[in-house]
Amino acid sequence: MARSEGLMTAVCVFCAANQQIDPIHIEHAFDVGVAIARRGWRLVSGGGSLSSMGAVTKGARSVGGETIGVVPEVLFEREVADHESTELISVPDMRTRKATMENLSDAFIILPGGIGTLEEFFEIWVAKSLGIHHKPIVVLDPDAMYEQMRNWLTEITSAGFVTYEATSCIHWATEIEQALDLIEVELANPYDAVATDADIAESEI
Repeated sequence: MARSEGLMTAVCVFCAANQQIDPIHIEHAFDVGVAIARRGWRLVSGGGSLSSMGAVTKGARSVGGETIGVVPEVLFEREVADHESTELISVPDMRTRKATMENLSDAFIILPGGIGTLEEFFEIWVAKSLGIHHKPIVVLDPDAMYEQMRNWLTEITSAGFVTYEATSCIHWATEIEQALDLIEVELANPYDAVATDADIAESEI
């Protein structure tokens, strides 16, 4: 879905919902929410109130920001839904959740998270590499949690399993303002991904 002119920019944050993680990640997520709201942007999240997912929305609302949560029915109680959200959308399943979050958002930030976060990251990345959407994607990794993954991605790109065109359509950042600046620049000058035959073949495997 194309970005609508004149509407408030909406940034989706994919992140952890597990409470067992180091509190430093939760504190960082709160700061991300604050920074998004201070830019005058709306925050889109997975609709949970715990861990990083809850913290990022609390951060946004702490400075008057708007938040939209999208939570599947099966996780409504398990994730303790963010009932303080400006808008809370209940959807039937995980696939609908991801599609709804994508449609509501103009850009995506990936914070440290588990397998759900990784699934969201790779799905949104594949879609961009194929030209299905042209929205900024930034991996914000202040504590190098994704460093080994990034090294692995570099390795399999060098080996020909991933195209350089695909790897060039995502950004990596270590600072919050750096990540938001990258989004702002790309929103003003959208990246026009042109899928190669290799991208298309890989996505169908």
